[in-house]
Amino acid sequence: MNLDKYTTRLRDDLIAAAALGDEKTQATAAALAAAAESATRLALLAALSDMAAEVSTALGDRTVHVSVDGTDATVDVRKNSATTAEDHPSFEEMTGDISRVTLRLVEQMKSRAEEAAAQSGMSLNSWLSGAVSGALRDQMRGYGTKRDA
Repeated sequence: MNLDKYTTRLRDDLIAAAALGDEKTQATAAALAAAAESATRLALLAALSDMAAEVSTALGDRTVHVSVDGTDATVDVRKNSATTAEDHPSFEEMTGDISRVTLRLVEQMKSRAEEAAAQSGMSLNSWLSGAVSGALRDQMRGYGTKRDA
């Protein structure tokens, strides 16, 4: 979306309003309108960003991002990286050898993990397995980025 259309409209409206005045008023209005274009772009970006945040909240599973490159605003909709059932196979769907691990947690952290697991409709064991899988996946992405850079 090219923002020039909106900043030009505002500039033209200001100049038209000043047309009723003398030449000095008209020249002042033209200078102010030109100076206000950058501020107008920033105000438009702020409004678009606020709208994107509201839309993101309404969508839930996606996030809307707005960016400006020169006079062009672009909108990018991204799927949230929150874990979903399809991201992590269920315990029954997993294949391979299973290893037992003893994990020691501070009681408060264990309680919060149990609450998070319950809110996700998962057992603590499945939730922790998903957390480890996600951390490993993120680490591999980070490793690939560092290696490629």
